[in-house]
Amino acid sequence: MSALAEEALHGLLDDAAVFPPGDLPLPQAVPAHQAHRASWYAPFVGSFVCPAARAGEVAAPVDLSLTVPDGPSALAPVLDAFARHPLGRLVAVEVVLPESVPAAEAVAALDAQLPDNVTGYLEVPRDTRRTDVLDALAGTRHRAKFRTGGLVPQAHPDEAELARSILAAVERELPFKCTAGLHHAVRHTDGDLEQHGFLNVLLATDAALHGADEAELAALLAERSHQEVARRAAVAAEDGRLARARGRFVSFGTCSITDPITDLTALGLVRRPEETDA
Repeated sequence: MSALAEEALHGLLDDAAVFPPGDLPLPQAVPAHQAHRASWYAPFVGSFVCPAARAGEVAAPVDLSLTVPDGPSALAPVLDAFARHPLGRLVAVEVVLPESVPAAEAVAALDAQLPDNVTGYLEVPRDTRRTDVLDALAGTRHRAKFRTGGLVPQAHPDEAELARSILAAVERELPFKCTAGLHHAVRHTDGDLEQHGFLNVLLATDAALHGADEAELAALLAERSHQEVARRAAVAAEDGRLARARGRFVSFGTCSITDPITDLTALGLVRRPEETDA
């Protein structure tokens, strides 16, 4: 079972160490990322997420996903600046959608400006624009980005809201990533923050692919039993469903790579090399 689960989880963890609440200084975060990429858990580690304005400070050959908070109008200068940067490989850009920019216009900008080997993510607003953004992304080579948490309770969508987002993406055959709040594998309470578990999100994605409705997805997102979440994940891994769900839920940004790995080993879904069978 472990090998199937591990393979399904490869590339899940995008390294967002420089963002809150981690806030690791960039000169420390880059070598830390390189250390993650050289570790036994390297297959689970994805790109290094960095603000576009600071890409020039990344003096190392790492895969970069650049956040573009100023919207699609900032894409051209970001790409021009990166073209003059000799190190790193641009693999993705994550663009915020300003209120004044129609979703179709933003997607057209991604189409026009991104090279074929760079993935475009458009952050889906948590308001009435969600449907328009998802419709505009559907059928394109670009992906959705859902915000799943933050530093205040209001930044965390509840189970019903996140279930609707997952269901809407799956219905449109639209891959997505998540950002913020997914600090641990299983749903939990941290002070005054109700935080989603990344395995809960993966299980909900699997359920959506198999016809579950919003209420069923919300129940999976609300599950707090580590044993039950691990059991469901193991079962889904056995028949390939977990791997197929990764075709939709492709990754999430985490300010700590080691915390998710610690959770996955504690749940028995990932094993350190010394724990593998001889």
